Amino acid sequence: MQDPPLKIDSLDSSTFPRRTDYSNDQIARYYRETRWQYRGLWTGKRSLALHYGYSDETTRDHVDALHRMNAVLAERARISATDSVLDSGCGWGGSTIWLYQNRKCDALGITLEGEQVAKCWEKAEDAKVARYVNFLRADFHDTPFRDGAFDVVWALESFCHSDDKPRVLREAHRLLKRGGRLIVADYFRAARDLNEPADSLLRVWLDQWVVPGLDTIPEYTTYLVQAGFETLDAEDITDRVRFSSLLLYKKGCRLAPFARLLNKLRPWFYTDMSHANWRSSILQHEALEAGAWRYGIILARKP
Repeated sequence: MQDPPLKIDSLDSSTFPRRTDYSNDQIARYYRETRWQYRGLWTGKRSLALHYGYSDETTRDHVDALHRMNAVLAERARISATDSVLDSGCGWGGSTIWLYQNRKCDALGITLEGEQVAKCWEKAEDAKVARYVNFLRADFHDTPFRDGAFDVVWALESFCHSDDKPRVLREAHRLLKRGGRLIVADYFRAARDLNEPADSLLRVWLDQWVVPGLDTIPEYTTYLVQAGFETLDAEDITDRVRFSSLLLYKKGCRLAPFARLLNKLRPWFYTDMSHANWRSSILQHEALEAGAWRYGIILARKP
């Protein structure tokens, strides 16, 4: 493979101050303007996933890994047909639909982006499960649901977009019944103090995915305790998502000439955010190889 079009030493971290003020509208705009990229380059027609995949001996390809991530989280959270699950930050509704199809539980997805809600309903209709699932536009920091409404809160690469993770965890705690479970799968900062090249890569990548910053897994578990949770398990599964990270990187490198041409011609669908999203396909893997971030699954319980 040829060298990637972006190099670690080409990034000046002073040019990219850490963002901590992304609005809900900016997050929604990111997913709206990059939807065609996710659809065309990541999910295809066989999946609705907007997340990394979990690769193991049972997975044969990329789509298998995307679906396997759902299965692993459902197994760890012990989700059954008697559970009510909030898919907190549901994207296109892929996990919500999967949960009903495979666990027959009550599943409700929330997202900030109105077009995503419409897409969720469209996909639920296609899957013939629209009678059994639900979708709403809502902010996971401040949801409209009553205390103790759910058995499980599911957060698959969604809480990373929060600029106040202690707050979103307190809200998850409020929403859970006693004994309820919170299952989080996300990327985490590898360490609080990173060397300059790794920190620069991490900062630029996160800015382009509209993520204000990451915490380490130990920091995150501290927030959970402060919110009232018991942490049952916190596992680093970075090796399970390396295949996804490398696949995204390879696609980004192959598409570099096309992306640069689109950026020059600027057709209506190719925005600054679209171009940044292409850059991030390369940066995320360079940041991983530089040791800047890890991927973890955390399971917590409300006593």
